[in-house]
Amino acid sequence: MLSRLSLLLSVIGMMLAQSANAGLNVFACEPEWASLAEALGGDQVRVTSATTARQDPHHIEARPSLIAKLRRADLLICSGAELEVGWLPMLQRKAGNRQVLTGQRGYFEAAMLVDRLDVPEVLDRSMGDLHASGNPHVHLDPHRLLTIAMALSERLIELDPENGALYEQRRNDFNQRWQNSIEAWEQSAAPLKGLRVVVHHMDWSYLFDWLQMVNAGALEPKPGLPASASNLTSLKQEMEQNPAAAILYTHYQSPKAAKRFSQLSGIEVVELPYTVGGAAEVTDLFSLYDVTLKRLLKLVQ
Repeated sequence: MLSRLSLLLSVIGMMLAQSANAGLNVFACEPEWASLAEALGGDQVRVTSATTARQDPHHIEARPSLIAKLRRADLLICSGAELEVGWLPMLQRKAGNRQVLTGQRGYFEAAMLVDRLDVPEVLDRSMGDLHASGNPHVHLDPHRLLTIAMALSERLIELDPENGALYEQRRNDFNQRWQNSIEAWEQSAAPLKGLRVVVHHMDWSYLFDWLQMVNAGALEPKPGLPASASNLTSLKQEMEQNPAAAILYTHYQSPKAAKRFSQLSGIEVVELPYTVGGAAEVTDLFSLYDVTLKRLLKLVQ
């Protein structure tokens, strides 16, 4: 009788332990949110990223492997602001997981938690691939990212209260380390204030807003449209009057247009990582900012 009771208590104990350590399956649309979930969740989250730094997050294929992973997800984290409108709705429909549908507690849209830049006053397809909710690339401002991190931590606790104390400890650690890093980044980046650069796409609006840099022009004649010879010629004439220090592009964009404009204008081309995995040494959000600033500061040395 005693051995049966001991066995029963042992089984109950194992079930309670498994419940307490169950954690969450997290499906992130982009690498930056996968990295943030790992930083805040630690061993309590199992994270999948739908895209890599080499993929344009505007356009990916809703592959069966992604559908299967989203079907098992407890939490879906995306930039939002229509960045994934070309593929995420189909992925959600095919996954059939009600918990991660838009508006549910398992759906987390990062951009909608902060003030957004580049919100169009008028929407017109002739103006290119505009986002009605504003520029979605919010992870490139560390202050906005911190706001998002605090909200994401609360969502982890809400969805997995058994591990709430662990999430809270990791949130406090991240908050302290991130704020210390912001202070160091802002001190080192002071020489970048007012620096004029040309961009491939409007990925960098939040970075420029934070560092008070100047967007001198874009290779894309309109958002989402490929660079054209006429636009590069027009941009070259503008640079002759008011030159820029560099042409910026990132891993998921072809370097051809940037290199072509560099040949025309003599302006240096600089590749920035944009997200986690965008360079060999960019393994988390901290190194994303470290490497981005390091490459920009070479322009003013």
